[in-house]
Amino acid sequence: MKTIKILSWNVNGIRAVHRKGNFADVFQKQPDILCLQETKAHPDQLNDEIRNIDGYYSFFEAGERKGYSGVAIYTTAQPKAMKTGFGIEKFDNEGRIQIADFEDIVLCNIYFPNGKGSIERLQYKMDFYDAFLKEVNQLKNEGRKIVVTGDVNTAHKEIDLARPKENEKMSGFLPEERSWIDKFLSHGYWDTFRMFNQQPDNYTWWDMKSRARERNIGWRIDYFFVSENLKDSVKAVYILTDIMGSDHCPIGIDLEV
Repeated sequence: MKTIKILSWNVNGIRAVHRKGNFADVFQKQPDILCLQETKAHPDQLNDEIRNIDGYYSFFEAGERKGYSGVAIYTTAQPKAMKTGFGIEKFDNEGRIQIADFEDIVLCNIYFPNGKGSIERLQYKMDFYDAFLKEVNQLKNEGRKIVVTGDVNTAHKEIDLARPKENEKMSGFLPEERSWIDKFLSHGYWDTFRMFNQQPDNYTWWDMKSRARERNIGWRIDYFFVSENLKDSVKAVYILTDIMGSDHCPIGIDLEV
């Protein structure tokens, strides 16, 4: 058995985080695997200091639209296989999906859509959720041990955001979005943070314009989920609020495999 540390972070622009110096901060935590979301860059826009981190393999997935979306994985162990879509063009072309097969586990690094832009965009988000659930359930039905991480863009329960009543009609806390998380968990997945911590005031995203982070007026919208057959392997979970540089902070999990 070995313990692996997996970190996940919506960087809100990988080049900006690198420029600010915070990119190095997350690697000082010595993750075995680091998953990033909202990289906002095509691989050919990244300099060598970002692409090549000593001791890590790196994988980047970008959408067709420049400066938008994007995910990345840095890992000390090379995955056996990497999948970057659900086989549905309207989802796959936004660069939101990495499914890495490490044999012991399958790691899904997903940047789930934001539904705030329009009714159409909210529907796109809900359709993406359902496509993801179908994809991950196929893996579960094969008996695979699954880790899902990323920015889900929804706070699950009232405890997961500072001002639930004010936001109950906002995308990110709508009944249908929250119900989808209920449905997802009912299929045999666990929100690892709530396995260990039932306390309020634990958030992963804060509005930058209102300087909400200083007052901890936030939302917990970044998650690590595991399949039922991995539940007992989760040894620790954490939110790394000390790492700055984005409107999100990194989250982490220690897993014994």
